[in-house]
Amino acid sequence: MSKDSTRSMPVPVATAATVAVGVAVTAALDLALLWWAASAIGVAAAFATALWADGRTRGAGDPEGVREKGTTLHRTLVVPTALVLSVVAGMLTGWFLDLSLIEPVAAVLGALVGSFLAHLLYRRLSAMLALSFGAVAAAGVLAIAVTALVLQLSGIPPLATFTRMLEYGTRPDSLVQVVNDGTTYYLAAVAVAIGFKMKLFNIGVDGQYRLAALLAAAVGGYLVLPPVLSQIVVMATAVAVGGAWAGIAGYLKVTRGVSEVISTIMLNSIATGITAYLLSTDRLAVEISTNNIGTPPLEESSWVPGIPAGFLGSDREIFGLVVLAAAVGIAYSVMLNRTRFGFELRATGQSQSAAEASGVDVKKMVFLSMLFSGMVAGLVGMPQLLGASHYYALDFPTGIGFIGIAIALLGRNHPVGIVFAALFWAFLNQAAGILPFDGYPQEIAVIAQATIVLTVVVVYEIVHRWGRRYQQQQIGKELGTAAEPKEPAAVATGTAAEGGTGADGDQTPGDGERGGEAK
Repeated sequence: MSKDSTRSMPVPVATAATVAVGVAVTAALDLALLWWAASAIGVAAAFATALWADGRTRGAGDPEGVREKGTTLHRTLVVPTALVLSVVAGMLTGWFLDLSLIEPVAAVLGALVGSFLAHLLYRRLSAMLALSFGAVAAAGVLAIAVTALVLQLSGIPPLATFTRMLEYGTRPDSLVQVVNDGTTYYLAAVAVAIGFKMKLFNIGVDGQYRLAALLAAAVGGYLVLPPVLSQIVVMATAVAVGGAWAGIAGYLKVTRGVSEVISTIMLNSIATGITAYLLSTDRLAVEISTNNIGTPPLEESSWVPGIPAGFLGSDREIFGLVVLAAAVGIAYSVMLNRTRFGFELRATGQSQSAAEASGVDVKKMVFLSMLFSGMVAGLVGMPQLLGASHYYALDFPTGIGFIGIAIALLGRNHPVGIVFAALFWAFLNQAAGILPFDGYPQEIAVIAQATIVLTVVVVYEIVHRWGRRYQQQQIGKELGTAAEPKEPAAVATGTAAEGGTGADGDQTPGDGERGGEAK
């Protein structure tokens, strides 16, 4: 039996050992330290256990993260990134659970999550993904520094301002609002991301969702249907209107070559005019209050019940259609990575000429991409319509489509990345709401948002270009190393056949010189 086989450890055993160490260390230190310090140390201890167990689980089908082990990039970037992510995840989980559980239990459960991620990230975090996290972190630090500089030059204390925003943004009611806003932002960003995957810039999401929300609210307000059926009809109307409005731009693109940027901008203006025309008491609207008009209120059978947020310590409710946003994100991921349509979508986005040479109907893909983008855009207003306002009025939220563009860029069009980008954007909006009461300008959040989007796009591209060059260099070195043992053998074979110099330095006769001699 070889030494490697005697030292091998099953992966589940290594995972269990890592988690056990993290939980045990956290539970012990929680008696003497603050819970967040105990959790951080416990997860760090779990990560050290994962490093120790790595050499004993090497033979169990190593994933990409372990195969890169030993390279400079893995030591200097992957390992620190995995450690930081696991510690942060454990602390955030503990903080979130501390809102509804007692502190020791929350700390231990946070350590449990962080310890499991420590083992998982160390084994599976690839260099390119670690570079992505590093780019986002670097962009975030740069954005905070720029915002702090602007505040300092304006005579506003940066540290006190950031502290006040963090304190207000993490209150229970604020967290509920962040989730609700993030739900609508996520739907808008996914709608934009579908176009981005095809290298299409759908700027018309704002007009698509507003027109869809208006007509869906009108249908729901004038039709009285039983529960579930009423909700389905309202959402189906929104999807149909949003898809049809975006389909106009797609049709103009494939038949007349009109740029989708121009057509969607014009369609936004047309949608605004149609909305203003229809939202009148002579047409679809009724008087809601003294200074407000809107569509007839939806019957209660059309409402989508909210999710009680008592576990966050808040009396407010989370939009029930947060489940719809999650379903859209899952469908978007499956469509991109598990279907032929998604493959053709990404292939066409990378190179239309190559996709067309492979048999892909490029015009069809362009039209369908705009159609699906508009269909998702039609759902943007549904969480607000069915979960809060229950009618479309003059005060219905606007501008969400343009926010979706920034969030899609910030989340790199990835279904999971968009989640964090949407929540972060919503957090900045909510946290800045307290600043006017302290005499600080609320536009601080706008500065931070704009700066971080710009820096993420630029830094991410720079880091990934460097990462691709590094990978190419590593592949070149590996190929060169693999080819080195073959060269002496080839030389020796060639000299023996042609009468060259042998391995011992003597002249080796060729076939013609040897004649019939034999040794």
